[in-house]
Amino acid sequence: MVRRTLEHHRLGPDTLLVTTEQAEQAKQAELAKQAKQAAHTVAESIEDLISGAEYVLFDFDGPICHLFARHPPRTVAAGLVEWLRARGAAVRLAEDEAGDPHAVLRAVSRDHPGSGLVGELEAELTREELQATRTSWPTAYADPLIRTWSAIGVGLAVATNNSPRVAEEYLTGRGLRECFAPHIHGRTGDPRLLKPDPDCVRRALDSLGADPAASLMIGDTPADLYAAREAGVRFLGYGRGEHRTARLWKAGAPMVVESLEPLLQAVRTLGRP
Repeated sequence: MVRRTLEHHRLGPDTLLVTTEQAEQAKQAELAKQAKQAAHTVAESIEDLISGAEYVLFDFDGPICHLFARHPPRTVAAGLVEWLRARGAAVRLAEDEAGDPHAVLRAVSRDHPGSGLVGELEAELTREELQATRTSWPTAYADPLIRTWSAIGVGLAVATNNSPRVAEEYLTGRGLRECFAPHIHGRTGDPRLLKPDPDCVRRALDSLGADPAASLMIGDTPADLYAAREAGVRFLGYGRGEHRTARLWKAGAPMVVESLEPLLQAVRTLGRP
């Protein structure tokens, strides 16, 4: 209750007594209004970004699925390092690279150039990724987003650092392969061409016959952003969790979403006749 010193105030028809419950309700109503306005602003920003996108390139692990949901990449990376040690090979890894299987692959290429270890390790990593597809999780709203974009005639491609075999196997299992095929582009035998190098992005554009200016890439890492930027492609960041979201903003992503739901709604809106 808002209290007043009654000896100095006369209660009348214009006197307003506000309870704490009413104040809380007013506060919640204002917060709901602000949230609605923020959601509207985000929706408009997404529509501006995707309007005119005739081609969309997806990174695989992240925007399409959580590949290592129950097969942690740190464990995979540690297994690759042990695989190398068993063959008498060592690699130098920075602290932030220790949990990244692709960093191990790059390190072998750097520390053992021209060695057959590169191809053998890449095959071992592919085996681990194929195993991970059995327990991977689909990213929320990714399946209907892919199908909706495909249905309205937008050209789709995958541009990933994962093995293209892994992406094809996952997409086939989800009934999504035809939305992308044959435009599924993953790593090659040269680890130097992994993103942030734009190689797989450019291969995806070439296979689609796409104008980079009419294309959009959806990725979840700064490496995706840098590759898209180098190829002249617009970028939308997908940040699963606060850490990934913050990392994308810090890297300079023009737009980052924590869920694909507003993107799906925007595509449905723009796709209506």
